[in-house]
Amino acid sequence: MAGAESPAGCQAELEPVVSLVDVLEEDEELENEACAVLGGSDSEKCSYSQGSVKRQALYACSTCTPEGEEPAGICLACSYECHGSHKLFELYTKRNFRCDCGNSKFKNLECKLFPDKSKVNSCNKYNDNFFGLYCVCKRPYPDPEDEVPDEMIQCVVCEDWFHGRHLGAIPPESGDFQEMVCQACMRRCSFLWAYAAQLAVTRISAEDDGPLLNAAGVADQDVIKPENGGPPDDTLKEAVPEHGRDSGQEGKAEQDEEPCASSGSEPARQKMYGELDVLFLTDECDTVLAYENKGKSEQATERRDPLMDTLSSMDRVQQVELICEYNDLKTELKDYLKRFADEGTVVKREDIQQFFEEFQSKKRRRVDGLQYYCS
Repeated sequence: MAGAESPAGCQAELEPVVSLVDVLEEDEELENEACAVLGGSDSEKCSYSQGSVKRQALYACSTCTPEGEEPAGICLACSYECHGSHKLFELYTKRNFRCDCGNSKFKNLECKLFPDKSKVNSCNKYNDNFFGLYCVCKRPYPDPEDEVPDEMIQCVVCEDWFHGRHLGAIPPESGDFQEMVCQACMRRCSFLWAYAAQLAVTRISAEDDGPLLNAAGVADQDVIKPENGGPPDDTLKEAVPEHGRDSGQEGKAEQDEEPCASSGSEPARQKMYGELDVLFLTDECDTVLAYENKGKSEQATERRDPLMDTLSSMDRVQQVELICEYNDLKTELKDYLKRFADEGTVVKREDIQQFFEEFQSKKRRRVDGLQYYCS
């Protein structure tokens, strides 16, 4: 039919165009995210010898410890070496945890990296995350039956993950918060309401007691505090914006800004924190932000230019030849791609393959000609 576009033409119009710059930027973003999650965890050595690591990337193996068995967690290195072909749940981070790989919870597996482990790690804490279940709804993530796009947020106290819509409070759309405390932890640690009155970044009430705590700044918000020290019986007048997210504060309030808890003196507060098993709240280095910054810092230190590494292993003649080849490749590729830009056409995979085939052919002709001349 006249005027009708061919199926191939329609398909070409629908295909998204992705530039090399987009690919490189996405790759760098994924690499930075991975380094932040791993936080400098060792990918070759089991972390068991370090004892209860303050914070580390952890995994649970549903192949070795399925639901109904004892929960167990494994370190990054063991996830690669001992469970490479198994089905794993990524737990992100857990604090004060010691690798379980190969202990009594694993009936048919011995750790390849550190087999001499105790039968159990009595100080480890476990929850439904170790079986791939999260939030108060106890569902997997991603959930194939959940059609609502919803971000998961981790509670800084219990370290479980929660759907944004199941928090009991609406998280800021801008994402301007550093740490969240879930409803159950707010009820268990009622002294946190003294902090929530000044540091929460969303509206809170007695019925809606799941604020997102922002420990990077203190806001001047009006809140009605009950006489018994329990949850406030009114809401914050406005949401609190985050201050100094990147100012070097590691996500904890400075001592001179700390709200006074009902316990009174510092020793009494420390005792209360210890009894509630939340002493980590007083450690300014025990934050997700500090953990992620550690991974990013180590990545920046270890990242090296592969071209410079190659050059350093060559003699001067080889270095000059490589640099000349690199400059030739860069110049010819730039000229080749400029034609597509001038014509406004899309660069396809076969175009790039053709370029490198022609480039290699030219290189062979130059080398063959040089050999013939020298002989």
